[in-house]
Amino acid sequence: MSIEFPDLPYAPDALEPHVSARTLEKHHGAHHRGYVTRLNAAIADSEYAELPLEAIIVAARANGDSGVFNNAAQAWNHGFLWHSMAPDGGGLPGAELRSTIENSFSSLNQFRHDFADAAASQFGSGWVWLVLDRGRLSISTTGNADVPLGNGTVPLLTLDVWEHAYYLDYQNERGRYVEAFLDHLINWDFVAANLARYREAA
Repeated sequence: MSIEFPDLPYAPDALEPHVSARTLEKHHGAHHRGYVTRLNAAIADSEYAELPLEAIIVAARANGDSGVFNNAAQAWNHGFLWHSMAPDGGGLPGAELRSTIENSFSSLNQFRHDFADAAASQFGSGWVWLVLDRGRLSISTTGNADVPLGNGTVPLLTLDVWEHAYYLDYQNERGRYVEAFLDHLINWDFVAANLARYREAA
């Protein structure tokens, strides 16, 4: 089977003015599509050919197959990213999720500070994640294509801090991009759904 290239869950201009249609068209239509295209070419007639995407990531990491891993992880990361943002995002999480955040970070403001600090501190290309780690929420970063799958944590939210994610709109001002994400784009419903799904399965 081949890995499907997913549509955006909203129109390309739906996140404006915080992320422009031009950025989304390049980011989704060129970068994300490219990862999926290269992955499908790499796994054709291979041991990965019939595996779902998450299983390809885990297997390729274990095998040290960096070409397959990088394209598979970036395909997964980007699919997760589009749902981490919403046209009506930002604001406050629901009461239950807010309580969970406050139990882990002491306050919503502290979460915002820690997330923004992690994004600013990630050297070069990579990703910032809100994850569930042994029952508590925490923030982690991964470099390049890496992804927190198969390491015991549960990804709940991500933000892409590769320059292609923000340079057309924010130039080199990564901090403004992260602030716009936290204020206007973060999809709290997606976070809550991921957390609920994990708790139901546990």
